[in-house]
Amino acid sequence: MRPAASIAAAALSSCLSGGAPCAADLPPVSPEVERAFQQIAAHPPVVKLLEALKVSGVRMFEEQVRLNEIPAPPFKERVRAEYYLGKVREAGLADAYIDKEGNVVGVRRGSGKGPRLVVSAHLDTVFPEGTDVKVREKAGRFYGPGIYDDALGLTNLLTAIEYLNRSGIRTVGDVVFVATVGEEELGDLRGVKALFRDMKDIDGFISLDGVGLGRIVNHATGSHRYFVEFKGPGGHSFGAFGLPSAIHAMGRAIAKIGDLKPSAEPKTTFTVGTVKGGTSVNAIAGDATMALDIRSNGQEALVAFEQQIMAAIKEAVEEENRRWNAKTPITFEVKLVGDRPAGTTPVDSRMVQAARLALQQVGVKNPFVAASSTDSNLPMSLGIPAVTLSSAGVGGGSHSSGEWYTPSNNWLGPQNVVLTLLGLAGVEGVTEPLLGKRKQ
Repeated sequence: MRPAASIAAAALSSCLSGGAPCAADLPPVSPEVERAFQQIAAHPPVVKLLEALKVSGVRMFEEQVRLNEIPAPPFKERVRAEYYLGKVREAGLADAYIDKEGNVVGVRRGSGKGPRLVVSAHLDTVFPEGTDVKVREKAGRFYGPGIYDDALGLTNLLTAIEYLNRSGIRTVGDVVFVATVGEEELGDLRGVKALFRDMKDIDGFISLDGVGLGRIVNHATGSHRYFVEFKGPGGHSFGAFGLPSAIHAMGRAIAKIGDLKPSAEPKTTFTVGTVKGGTSVNAIAGDATMALDIRSNGQEALVAFEQQIMAAIKEAVEEENRRWNAKTPITFEVKLVGDRPAGTTPVDSRMVQAARLALQQVGVKNPFVAASSTDSNLPMSLGIPAVTLSSAGVGGGSHSSGEWYTPSNNWLGPQNVVLTLLGLAGVEGVTEPLLGKRKQ
């Protein structure tokens, strides 16, 4: 089960250049986890399953292209969800359904009273309605907005379902396969939030997102997103000169925010992503709005820096009103439109250890841990073991119209998914689950 040398080399390169801990820097894997994976890898039905996946690459990529060419803009994932539901049912989960939020959910029952593990990928893209999502090949690269974020994850999920059902392997714990809505942009993790609201017995969570086999996201980057609206009297630029301007107040606020220095550790960032307002070039603006993104690898640091930003906005508005001795002052309103909590799954947890050993089984010598903002943020913030795994292949240009992917050894992705979930959920008659049940 060795991939091309380039895959392992790419994982090592990412590990070293990204500053993330490599395998050599991580705590040793426990003997119990090692023993479980040795038993799983030697189990004849698992060997047969992994061999079958080696020839799945062409079919996988064809499905990935079909999925990508079904538009799924923010809050409009329904058409893709309905198509995906049909494919999940064809793959063997006949009772799969679309829940109230729009997630596609299929449960593969275990053999006993084991844990309940969710394996997921997201349906939505960042691209607005009307975006051309047709996939085009150029010089060996396949270009299409969303081609690997997350049409690739969805394809890996679907392939894992199909081949696991074909194999007849029965897990001890239940495995819940979910295609979520609302992972991107202002979707604010609404799909995974609804899943945990409605399904109270989830013991572990895996998200499939991104490209570059070897990355294990065990640290959730939290974020708060705001629309800040400034309102004032407005008026003619000459005849009403002397009134405060909503745009000037917003400009003062942006300048003050830009001068703030966030924490370097944990890494904390900010940006004013969009601005709009006013009615014409010769009018004092009566309204203005900016969109603000604040992120941090630590929840406390996120909240602390957010307080600095809110103080800067308040000060800026007060300055604008003082500047013109305003009788009708500028006011502002802050609206929270995105709340992604931060969190961590410890590097010595069985969840991370299982992910590491599965990657090593498929030939990645140097898996590494990293921080990112994904569906796994929610379970991590709740203290539920969770990781996000990248899939095999090569790609670039995420979240841009030039997003591209090359399906090099893409079958390694579902191999990795299957091995990870078998380790965590346990294989009937072979291994007990490595994932424990939570106290309810």
